[in-house]
Amino acid sequence: MTGPVEGLPAPSRRSVPSAPARRRAGANLVVGALLVGLVAATALLSVAWTPHDPLRIDAAARLLGPSAEHPLGTDRFGRDTLSLLMLGARTTLLVGSLSVGLAALVGVPLGLLAATAGGWVDGLLMRATDLLLAFPALLLAIMLAAAFGGGTVTATAAIALATVPAFARVTRAGALRVLRTEYVLAARAAGRSRPDIALRHVLPNIAGTLVVQSSVSFAIAVLAEAALNFLGFGTQPPTPSWGRMLQESQEFLYETQRLALVPGLAIATAVLGFNLLGDGLRDRFDPRLEGR
Repeated sequence: MTGPVEGLPAPSRRSVPSAPARRRAGANLVVGALLVGLVAATALLSVAWTPHDPLRIDAAARLLGPSAEHPLGTDRFGRDTLSLLMLGARTTLLVGSLSVGLAALVGVPLGLLAATAGGWVDGLLMRATDLLLAFPALLLAIMLAAAFGGGTVTATAAIALATVPAFARVTRAGALRVLRTEYVLAARAAGRSRPDIALRHVLPNIAGTLVVQSSVSFAIAVLAEAALNFLGFGTQPPTPSWGRMLQESQEFLYETQRLALVPGLAIATAVLGFNLLGDGLRDRFDPRLEGR
């Protein structure tokens, strides 16, 4: 049996994921999809129906425990906690979808431009993303709130700006890998322009990576949105949000932990769901991750 030719690298073997790894990847994908689907279904249901008017204040019904009429009890204003939770899911998904969508809309073209142009353009764009990384979402929200006032738009813009570098870097790394392939070299030899190569060859081949990044970024956006609302820089009253439900529960932690537990579990469910979904999609798009 002949060995590798001297001076040439030995052919690499593609690792095959083990059966437990495949089962684990499938379980992550299924559980993540179910949790994300639960949050999405709750948000969609709130558009057409809630058990009670979430903005109706009833002083006589304040701080009631779970019952048939109020399955999750009421808050300090007598509002139904389940109805607030359902509308909070809608707020969370709205801010998360808009922020991640805007970040991808800006970050993906920047990453493609940096990879295809190279040289000083690549260096300039990557240093710009480094500058954005120095400003976390919370600090950006405080700056924007000082200039334009707190609100849903402020939170969305802050989270989007903080997420742009992640999309730009992931896109650039994937694009550089694709640009070294033989079919891209053949396209260049055939006279294809850089934008044409980026759209026809690079972008379709990194789409899976971008989907995974979107799922992970959505989980981060959920946490950032809750933190901004907790501090008062996000969605303003009377629109319900999970972060503000947590903030309002602080007064009554010694009387009832339910008010903090309900939105806290909702945030944890959404974050866990998007993280598991991202892990499952990553393993599905890159089956070479053996043992993960």
